[in-house]
Formats: sequence, C-alpha cells, structure tokens
Amino acid sequence: MDRMGNTRVRVAGRGRGTGGALRLLLAGACAAVLALAGTAPAHAGSQSAPEGPSWEEKKSGSDARFRGLAAVSRTTAWVAGTKGTVLLTRDGGRGWRNVSPPGAAGLEFRDVAAFDARHAVVLAIGEGEASRILRTDDGGTTWTEAFRNTDPRAFYDCVTFFDRRHGIAVGDPVDGRFRVLATGDGGRSWRLTPPDGMPAALPGEAAFAASGQCAVSSGPRDAWIATGGGPVSRILHSADRGRTWTAAEAPLPAGDAARGVFGLAFRDRGHGLAVGGDYRAGASSPRAAARTADGGAAWNTAVRPPTAYRSGVAWLPHSRTTALAVGPTGSEITTDGGRGWRAFDTGSYDTVDCAPDRGCWAAGEKGRVARLAPGSGR
Repeated sequence: MDRMGNTRVRVAGRGRGTGGALRLLLAGACAAVLALAGTAPAHAGSQSAPEGPSWEEKKSGSDARFRGLAAVSRTTAWVAGTKGTVLLTRDGGRGWRNVSPPGAAGLEFRDVAAFDARHAVVLAIGEGEASRILRTDDGGTTWTEAFRNTDPRAFYDCVTFFDRRHGIAVGDPVDGRFRVLATGDGGRSWRLTPPDGMPAALPGEAAFAASGQCAVSSGPRDAWIATGGGPVSRILHSADRGRTWTAAEAPLPAGDAARGVFGLAFRDRGHGLAVGGDYRAGASSPRAAARTADGGAAWNTAVRPPTAYRSGVAWLPHSRTTALAVGPTGSEITTDGGRGWRAFDTGSYDTVDCAPDRGCWAAGEKGRVARLAPGSGR
C-alpha cells in the first residue's frame, strides 16, 4: 500500500482505489546539529549545544526520495528510492556510487536488504508487474531480476531476511489475505507461500511501503508485519519464517486509509517497537508509538509518544533501551525502551537503520541521507 507518496498510494503502501493511490503518493540542511528537546541549531562561532544525538548530513548527489535503507556498517550503506535509484557508499557517506539497475528508471524502490557491500536485494512496489525484486552479487555493477509479479491484483511492500539465505517479501491482501513470498537461496528465487496460515485481512487493511519496515525479522525464524488502513491497526507475527501467522491489535491510529502502523523494529524475538500515525501533513497522531515485551502478543502505547507521525524506527545495537524514530517532521530518541520519546531534530527523514558496529543511518526526500554523529544517542 503505497500510502506515502507514491504509487498506489496508500502513501506508504499501495492498494487499489484510495489505498493504492496512497502508496504511490508515498514515493512520489540537516547539517546543523540540533540539541535534544527542540533547541535551536548550533551555528558557527556559537556556544556548543547540549549533548545529545545529532544527524550528520551526507550529500548523496541525488534528488530521489529514499525510503529503502540498509546500514551495513558506519562506512557502508545502501539507499533505494524513486526513479529506480540505488546508491552505495563505502566511505561513510563522503562519496556515493550510483548503482541503479539499468532500465529501472520507471520503478519505485521502497526497500533494500543488504548482506554486505557486494550482496543486496531491492524491492520495487506497484500493482502488477511494477512489483519486482532484483539482486546484485557485485556491489551493483550488475543486477538480476529475481521476481516479477504477474498478478494484477497484487502489490508488494517490504522485504526482510532472517539470514543470508532465508527471507520473505510481503504484499497487500489478495482474496482476503496478505501475500507472502519466501526465498531460501538469498533472494535468487521466490515462491508464494500458501495462504492458509494467514489470518483474514480486515476491510481496507494493507501494509505501508513507507520505510521498508512494514515487514521485519529477528533471529532465524521470527517475523512481523505492520498493517493499517483498517478499522484497527494490527501487527502480525510468524515464528516459522512466514508459514503461519497470528494477529494482535496495536494501539496506534486507525479507521482511515492514511492511518496505521508504518514501521517496526525488534531487538530480539520479544522486545519490539512500532511507530506510525496519520501520514497526511498536519494530521494529528496522538498515539504514534507503542512497545511490546512479549513478541507482539500485546502492545502498550508510549507514555510520551513522538510528536507526530513517524515512519521509521531502529534500535541502537547492543542497547536494551535506546532507539531512534524518524518521520517527515523530525526525529526522536528513546532511552527507556520506548516508554518515552524526546525530539532531537526537525529534518525530514522517512527511514532509519543501524548496523552492528553502531553505524546508524537515516534517509528521506530530496536525496537526503545522514549518519548519526559519533557518540550520539549513547
């Protein structure tokens, strides 16, 4: 469901009619260091701002909107976005290599999963054959199309991997159930999983292709799907690599095609965070975040949630309590496991991801890419 500015638009996702349009819509300088709690940016010659996290903008040289992001390390990251654009940096963002697949200018990339600086998988969204999965084994020098959707009713949103071999891609409901593709060879081939293990979708329910985080995994077998657009927001959980699923209601805004859960992050198979809200500019999102400690069976609203709709969320590696959330109107940090969030930046970002070496990256509109400043958020 492209609800966030692109294609179908469910602006983050896709869907038909209003939902689909929103997805397409989804697709469709942070150099100043900001202090926590909304203090003004620091200027040259001024006193240093209070300690807190800050983004260091990295000039990408592109004007694409990047909703797909894979942080490999502090030095290596992939971004994927509009106009079939895929960029790769191996020097901490000082330089970006355009590794876009040939002939992909008409595709809307919304997700990228990278195993290292050479091996990556990108997902393009859209109805019918616009939904595709491509893979590279040589750092983007060449790409191979691994999957092209031939069902005009289907629309794929996100991809996630359990390890270097096993992964799933999630699509909006067809015949009343979410679509799930599975791979066991690192994304070289994909097969449609039987729908029997998937609970029935609610009226209007779909996923949002807003940040590449509508489907996430933790460990060798657990995966979660974020949904919206229906009468309630839900989060689906699988403990067997996507063969069977259970659904739990999430206390985030719902009841409209523009509302729901847009991004998920799990630091282990028990502890997870959900962010979302109403993606429309100026819309109120009073319950934009929630947390779980039991694998998603039950979710609790943040006591002090983000100030507005947020589309991306990521745990800082090796931390049990600290995470980042981003959206078009700013970024927040939590240091208590998602109970409370504090604003630290007002720049527009759609997605965020952290690497095992604590290299955290964010990406968004107009080619914006940033890395968390060293020591930030600790």
